[in-house]
Amino acid sequence: MHPEARSSLEDLLPPGRMITPDEGDGDAQPLWLSDGPATVELWARTHTEHTRSGLWPLLLDALDPNDGEFRPWGSGEVFPEKMTSPADHDPADLLAQWWATYTADDEDDDMLDVKRRLAVTAPFGQAWPGLALSRGGVVDPDELASEFVQAFLVDRPRTRLGLIAAASGAEALTVAGWFGPCNYDNDTAKISAVLRDWEHRFGARVVAVGFDTLHLSVAAPPVSERDALLVAAEHFALCPDNIWQGSRPYTLAAYAGQIAGAHRWDFWWD
Repeated sequence: MHPEARSSLEDLLPPGRMITPDEGDGDAQPLWLSDGPATVELWARTHTEHTRSGLWPLLLDALDPNDGEFRPWGSGEVFPEKMTSPADHDPADLLAQWWATYTADDEDDDMLDVKRRLAVTAPFGQAWPGLALSRGGVVDPDELASEFVQAFLVDRPRTRLGLIAAASGAEALTVAGWFGPCNYDNDTAKISAVLRDWEHRFGARVVAVGFDTLHLSVAAPPVSERDALLVAAEHFALCPDNIWQGSRPYTLAAYAGQIAGAHRWDFWWD
């Protein structure tokens, strides 16, 4: 992070430090991390100052908030030098490719046999259904994000604030070198490309991120059953564990019922 980017916020910030990745040449410092818990007021101030500072605020959660390392952030388990750019990737192509991978016949799968695997993604099976249409929202995305911050900090009071030199929350994940989905894809720029598209299509905002979790506010979620199924397919392509290990029963249709009209999307990668 360039020192000048942080200078305009110096008077607003509580004690904190720049994070240096534990791998690499030691020159990169991709994010600033507060020493203590974040507050709604601190997030709001830094969010308001983003245009001037160029720093995007994210709520940063830890694998174990009681661990003094505050992994992965405080321990430097971030890898910005391994990432490409979100602009290098087409989100529609990425989702279609991931869908094909996760719905492919796999006789060696110890979790789901071929029949059950296809049942999970019914009614689409192996056929990629394409992207869901965008919806016009009546809720301001940034106001909704602010409400989400309040609720999230009630549930996770030890969450800290991170500041990343990025244009949006989606891009901040790549700049920070977040490695949460590494068991599926170790280039976070691909995840950011999809999230940036969701920012435009659904008024999504990346609000919080943990070791392997991601939390978005959504101003224009799907409402109809068909739209919810299409969005559920996109979620499955991005994060199959949300369906394989998240909802019960483990089907796309059940998951679609959970996200229809929901202004919050949560993701977890095993």
